[in-house]
Amino acid sequence: MTALAQRIRGWFGNAPAADALPVRLGPRGYGRSGSQPVRLSDFDLALIWVVVALLAWGLVMVYSASIALPDNPKFARYAHTHFLSRHLVSLVIAFVAALIAFQIPVAKWEKIAPWLLVAALLLLVAVLIPGIGKGVNGAKRWIALGITNFQPSELAKLAVLLYAADYMVRKMDVKEHFFRAVAPMGAAVAVIGLLLLAEPDMGAFMVIAVIAMGILFLGGVNARMFFLIAAILLVAFVLMIALSEWRRERIFAYLDPWDERHTLGKGYQLSHSLIAFGRGQIFGVGLGGSVEKLHWLPEAHTDFLLAVIGEEFGLIGVLSIITLFFWLTRRVMHIGRQAIALDRVFAGLAAQGVGVWMGFQAFINMGVNLGALPTKGLTLPFMSYGGSAILMNLVAVAIVLRVDYENRQLMHGGRS
Repeated sequence: MTALAQRIRGWFGNAPAADALPVRLGPRGYGRSGSQPVRLSDFDLALIWVVVALLAWGLVMVYSASIALPDNPKFARYAHTHFLSRHLVSLVIAFVAALIAFQIPVAKWEKIAPWLLVAALLLLVAVLIPGIGKGVNGAKRWIALGITNFQPSELAKLAVLLYAADYMVRKMDVKEHFFRAVAPMGAAVAVIGLLLLAEPDMGAFMVIAVIAMGILFLGGVNARMFFLIAAILLVAFVLMIALSEWRRERIFAYLDPWDERHTLGKGYQLSHSLIAFGRGQIFGVGLGGSVEKLHWLPEAHTDFLLAVIGEEFGLIGVLSIITLFFWLTRRVMHIGRQAIALDRVFAGLAAQGVGVWMGFQAFINMGVNLGALPTKGLTLPFMSYGGSAILMNLVAVAIVLRVDYENRQLMHGGRS
């Protein structure tokens, strides 16, 4: 019997169960056990190219959004290519870090997850110490490292993700002893939240809370307990807003950014972001033609990069960005499901946690830029200017690619 006939028999259940694994290997069909060597095609090339497309487009837009900043006296000592060159350096460093991260087996990530969380906690404490933490616009979120700055909250996102995945594997009795099992992880997230709110960085805390919640849900927490935790977090966020005057002002400005009390205050960014989208219409004004980036829209190269994309590329450009992030999130979640189907629970939860992280943060950033959500200081993953964010984003994608690589090895009869 030919090899093709044996493969067909394996698909329809006439061959021994060990002959083929019932897990889809993307559009190429089903992986079959064997001693075939791993090839370049065993990498998820489509995922890599989508990430590269986002990075390349982001690089172009960071240059476009920041090219006029040196005309502002605040940035007078910078060259017109200052932010472009620094973003390029960040991409190179992040690419090297991603290559190193990919070489680390998923089992090693599982072992170091608790220690990575401890390191993130220590750095979040260090950023609040005078002389170590660097303040910008009233917030102390960075640690100066000479030629660059590092933002510990970005490391905290990855650390909580890996720790939550590891925790769910070690505490598989969450359904029977929920509070006893989940309380330690809840305490860890609460401590991180308090440190982030002291910076303050409510946006990062929101992302971390959603990552932890997502992994709890995907790890098997029953719906009643899941919604109880969600309700507690919702009440906590409402209290944070109610007890903070400047957060309340942001909510009022979001509800009516055109009111004269908010237009030149808390609603200034949002109103000019909406003007940028309005100018872009369907096809945009063309690359480099944005007016709002000319000192009208603050943080155009970081938090509000999508507004510049909307002005220069129009609705078509915005829909393209949304499509790329939707596909990326869906593909990463699929890789996680493959790992769980292969009985690799930690790897699956870690990959799906990355999907929750990228999808939720992109959703929040887009919602803020479009005026659908209150203003938060969250960047657009892979695209906005910011070395720490780019670094952690690419390391997270490298871990997902490692999970997929080991999945494919197993489906070809090898060892992960």
